[in-house]
Amino acid sequence: MSAVQSQNKSQKKSQNKSESQAALQAEMKAAGIDEVLLGEARAAVEAAGAVLRERYTTHARARNIAEIFEELQANDNAVLPELERRLLAARPGSRWVEDELATGAMPEGEWWIVDPAEGNINHVHGMPEWAVTATLMRDSRPVLTAVHLPLAGDTYTAVAGHGATLDGEPLHVSTKTGLDAALVATGQAQPDEDEETYRRIGESVTALLTAGLVVRVSVPATLQLINVAAGRMEAFWQYSEVRSGLVSGALLVTEAGGVVTDIHGDPWTPARRDFLAAAPGVHRAVSAALAPVK
Repeated sequence: MSAVQSQNKSQKKSQNKSESQAALQAEMKAAGIDEVLLGEARAAVEAAGAVLRERYTTHARARNIAEIFEELQANDNAVLPELERRLLAARPGSRWVEDELATGAMPEGEWWIVDPAEGNINHVHGMPEWAVTATLMRDSRPVLTAVHLPLAGDTYTAVAGHGATLDGEPLHVSTKTGLDAALVATGQAQPDEDEETYRRIGESVTALLTAGLVVRVSVPATLQLINVAAGRMEAFWQYSEVRSGLVSGALLVTEAGGVVTDIHGDPWTPARRDFLAAAPGVHRAVSAALAPVK
């Protein structure tokens, strides 16, 4: 290829990228979400992440349960007020979900669901798996999300109907079709789940250890769902409806080409009792493997 041909090819690629970005911005604007709002959400979670990164240590900072909860609350207090101010200002008329552990269906209208330190327990114990998330819900459906991983410097975003990205690069779920080759995961949504939920988690892990390749059990849910959206893992399920841990990941997986339902394959909403997100090629098999767990 000559230098001129190479230059022309590069220019055409740049032009196509610009045209795609312009088309995406036009579609987002038509849906009532513009690039400015997405940028504001991204900036808000990244700013909060910078604060939490300064508070982070690679050693555990609590010696007992009382100190654990003090540290968890201190992390939230360090970033929540500014997150709330910035996001409500970015979307006039939107409202704020106060309880990050809230469950169930949501009222009509637009609401911000935010987890100021998703994986807060990991942060407190000096582990790297934590993030800051912000998701705009419209009539109980996630329509925009931004998830920032401060230690990695990564920011994942998605807008309903317009794809999911990692720092601007498109995300795509796994193309695997065999559950025997699948890496899958689950975890608890919060401390002090009821005994029935713990039983179901245990039985589901046994079922997927038998049917799948490898099962991971860890928290937080959002980081597991990011791996599904990015094609690094094939499925994640959870027996809990805590909204803040699921809505951002649900949108990222859906927009990356994945399938999000309840465990029985019915459409998922925040009111559902359980949750399953998977690559299309293994979704039905995971659902079938979990079906005997009642």
